[in-house]
Amino acid sequence: MKKRACHPVRPPGTGRPRTAFGVDDIFRAHGEAYRRNHVLTPPQLAVMRDIEACRTATLGGHLDVCPDCGHERPSYNSCRNRHCPKCQSLEQAKWIESRLERVLPVPHFHLVFTLPHEINPIAMRNAAFVYDLLFDAASGALFKIAADPEHLGVQPGVTMVLHTWTRDLRLHPHVHAIVTGGGLVPGTERWIPARSRFFLPIKVLGAMLRGKVLAALRTAYERGKLDLGGDCMPLADPAVFKRLLDRLYDKKWVVYAKRPFGGPEQVFRYLGRYTHRTGISNQRLLSMDDEAVWFHTRDDNVATLTPDEFIRRFLLHVLPAGFKKIRHRGLLAPANVNTRLVVARRVLDAPDPPPRTPIDWRERLLRLTGVDPTLCTCCGATLVRRPLSDDRLVPVVAGAPNPVPEDSS
Repeated sequence: MKKRACHPVRPPGTGRPRTAFGVDDIFRAHGEAYRRNHVLTPPQLAVMRDIEACRTATLGGHLDVCPDCGHERPSYNSCRNRHCPKCQSLEQAKWIESRLERVLPVPHFHLVFTLPHEINPIAMRNAAFVYDLLFDAASGALFKIAADPEHLGVQPGVTMVLHTWTRDLRLHPHVHAIVTGGGLVPGTERWIPARSRFFLPIKVLGAMLRGKVLAALRTAYERGKLDLGGDCMPLADPAVFKRLLDRLYDKKWVVYAKRPFGGPEQVFRYLGRYTHRTGISNQRLLSMDDEAVWFHTRDDNVATLTPDEFIRRFLLHVLPAGFKKIRHRGLLAPANVNTRLVVARRVLDAPDPPPRTPIDWRERLLRLTGVDPTLCTCCGATLVRRPLSDDRLVPVVAGAPNPVPEDSS
């Protein structure tokens, strides 16, 4: 099938209420054909399988029955795959609750470290290596400059989240870093704050990021550690690879910096917007048919892709199995949580975090949406949960409303 370019258009029916559907519907309608015509990695195959089965009879579930009015509602199990758009909201809320007890009462800065698009072909064939390198180079540059007495001379706390997409699902590896505005002087119990509207010199950070990434790429190339098949085959020629590095050394690498947060309470709630985000949310999808998928991009523009191209772009962002997309460094690193972070909290006179009370997914869903999944939507009576027998299973219909998740905690 011929691929369509992504460009602003209006899908059929724009202006009317959109049909409720999701990435799972696109996979169920077009995934089998896509798998026949393309070679996929095991993680990509697993993501497609999980998303297609999420909250359907395939994964089993229960039947919620109202004893008063007799209304029945199936509650199907969630796939819990981190790439599934349906499964992230409750996981995000759970993560935020667990992190709030570690937030420090200081301003925080939001930095974004991005790889130039020229590295994308290498990243597609060496995802784990390139994404690890981005984390290490970004945090290495950050901590080296922060430790310099001419700037701050401290160790800050950092939480980093990897994103790999643009709004139209093209490959765009970048790391969001939320950094404490200041840090502890190494070997002491002294906290030095950053200036209120300035953390570290951004141009120096960009240059250091460039140096670390390109040095690591050169070393990996010389040691034969890079997979240079497919679109990367020309880079197997040392002269071609050298020209690529030379172009990247001559290019200005930009680190984006936002203004600091208004208060520490906002930090992880803000970061939560990034931690569990997938390449595209179901809310951005507008319409689909046999020829195209329409979805919102930016500034009210709409992208049009063939189903084949939509699936290809979505699968670009499937991470390698076991890859950690959220990482904590410096004062927030796991090794420092019970040592240096405790010192920082004491020096800053941070209040003790409130005791955590375990809650199940129903309570968390109620807090997030105001919807109580234990009550009948028709009469408000308390639902009774029963096994979902085979003869009561509801077939999967593209565009049908999503059943309530059964075990999204």
